[in-house]
Amino acid sequence: MANITQREINGLYELTDKARKDLQGNPYWNDDIAPTPISSRTWKTRDVTSLWVTICICIPAFTMAAGLVALGLSPWLAVLNVTLGNLLVLIPIQLNSAAGTKYGIPFPLFCRMSFGVRGAHIPSLARAVAATGWNGVQCWIGAAAIVAMVSVFAPSFGEMANARIIGFIFFVILSMWVTAYGERGIKKLQFLAAPVLSILTVGVFAWATVMATNNGYSVGDILQASNDYVRLAAGGGLVLVFLGGLTANIGFWGTLAINIPDFSRYASSQRAQFRGQLFGMPFPMFACAFIGAYMGQATALVFGEAFFDPTRILEHLYHPVLILIVAAAVAFATLTTNIMANIVAPANSFSNLAPRKISFKVGVIITGVLAFALQPWALLARPDNLFFNFIGVYGGIIAPLAAIFIADYFIIKEKKLDIKSLFLADKGRYWYSGGFNMNAIIAWACGFILPTIGRILALPPTPWQTNTFFIRITANAYIFGFAVAFIVYVAIMKRDGKSTLSDEDLKDITENA
Repeated sequence: MANITQREINGLYELTDKARKDLQGNPYWNDDIAPTPISSRTWKTRDVTSLWVTICICIPAFTMAAGLVALGLSPWLAVLNVTLGNLLVLIPIQLNSAAGTKYGIPFPLFCRMSFGVRGAHIPSLARAVAATGWNGVQCWIGAAAIVAMVSVFAPSFGEMANARIIGFIFFVILSMWVTAYGERGIKKLQFLAAPVLSILTVGVFAWATVMATNNGYSVGDILQASNDYVRLAAGGGLVLVFLGGLTANIGFWGTLAINIPDFSRYASSQRAQFRGQLFGMPFPMFACAFIGAYMGQATALVFGEAFFDPTRILEHLYHPVLILIVAAAVAFATLTTNIMANIVAPANSFSNLAPRKISFKVGVIITGVLAFALQPWALLARPDNLFFNFIGVYGGIIAPLAAIFIADYFIIKEKKLDIKSLFLADKGRYWYSGGFNMNAIIAWACGFILPTIGRILALPPTPWQTNTFFIRITANAYIFGFAVAFIVYVAIMKRDGKSTLSDEDLKDITENA
């Protein structure tokens, strides 16, 4: 289609006003999941970069390296693990961003492309469950900051047995309220957050350094620390802990690797989203990894244990003003990341279950209620609970989804979509069989079944004392599941005939736009 006209661009890359009006009564349509008009796709490179800086600099980002130090890795090996994991997961993030930017579609519609109009609920809800778990973890972290701030003015509050539960409830409600303002409010929040988050990162480093030097340890003592093979042995040895940590670090952003269209649909161009994520994601995660590992090793030297939860720093601050400043920064950092990474996506997913009945705001409320479900206080009790029993499990489940979306968009559909058909039943191009693409479901199951079995077999009381075959697959769950699902999906879709839109199809779409 050489010399494409503006009318054809509108027909291919966004729904016209007529098409939107025609779909108003459609059971698979609501305004919250409608494609973003080209006129509203305004995020430049700096906007996308700022978004990622805001998302990355968060308390859980510190825990990824600190937790590996707690499990026995040296600080530098922990930093390497986090950095490598984030560079690897940036690949599917970049690739899955493309469709959102080109067509303005959010994650629920992105799912319909591969799994069918009804089948889209499967990956959408899988992502939502992982996000609600993280929402709970983030809110539990935010609760510690709330308790610290209130305790400055009312010390008896911090001594209450249920103080953190009260703080947790407050933080969940606060997160829901801010999210309800939508994309414009989130965009304003991220610009305000970036400098505050950077100061918080420097503050954590300064605290760890002062605390260590006051107890007779130098910066060199922290940086030159070696692996603790006693602790590593408890986790299965150096190789298994490193590989398991790598899988966890890939899985850490593995959720955004599938629902990134929720944000990339606002980008003004592919260049803006690509460069924004390249500039905004790897370096902040490296910085957080370094600070987290540094803090973990410093606390291991001084207190005999590596602090896995950075909010424990609040227990060792004694000046009321300092406590208020640090706690407020922690709360703000947690709030911004939680909204963009863990509330927007599941809210959209729940809205997609019944678009005519569940709005985005109702989806936000559901997400908040489910924050209690996975008991975040238990996940943060030990690093292996968070790394292996939470991130490891959901990472192995969502990795095949990322692979299927990439294979479908780039290889099977060759980057050509019929947007209107994403809302159509029966004769729509993406209705497949009864609204489900069974090929996608089969490929997904092939990708996650063996890592999930391995994870179940590795649960206490005999962790890692299982079949070597399953141990290796489980330790590499994300990469294994991604590769298997990608190969299986392409093979069975090509066996059934490619679904790429022909030139005649594209002409028909533009003429009826």
